[in-house]
Amino acid sequence: MAGFRSLAYQVRDARNDRALRRHSLRRCLERFAPYGHRATWWHLCDRHGIAPEDRGADPLRLVAALEELEDARSVWLAYERQFAERRRREKHHGLRRPEWAWGGSGDAVVRCADPGVRPEGTLGEVLRRLVRALESAPGTACPVCGDEELRWSAVPAVGAWEGAWAWDGPVCAGCGIVVPRPALADAPTAGAA
Repeated sequence: MAGFRSLAYQVRDARNDRALRRHSLRRCLERFAPYGHRATWWHLCDRHGIAPEDRGADPLRLVAALEELEDARSVWLAYERQFAERRRREKHHGLRRPEWAWGGSGDAVVRCADPGVRPEGTLGEVLRRLVRALESAPGTACPVCGDEELRWSAVPAVGAWEGAWAWDGPVCAGCGIVVPRPALADAPTAGAA
């Protein structure tokens, strides 16, 4: 199975036909899709003028979309490294508190409840805002856009099996992300307005 960097190379390789380059970009989202696969794909298509179903998309647009995705991935990988190092130090000193961290291969970092509603800005800008929020005390507003209107939402399962990728939580009315409950000082509970 090809990794993110190998797939990114295929997107950039001018010897590959357009369909393969587009397919390789889509496969990059299997390794890192900060909003979830569909929402991240739609975001990249909207920002870079790619028709979502166009198998012959302009290679320059595909590379620009890849560069945005790579920037966001580098932001998140740096955060994960810093988080892991800090947790190692804390554990060494006997501090064993549960703490929130997202990440991992293909996981959505800032899952969007509705793929059509996403935060403003590039993926890297959004993740930088999230990292700043994660490194500060929990608040009462969305860590990405600052909106204070949060609605509890149970999002239907998506994926190959019923319930395989189901999630729920407070959804930001401003940018549409499912706000991580530990990022909120007064996290709402199920059934809250």
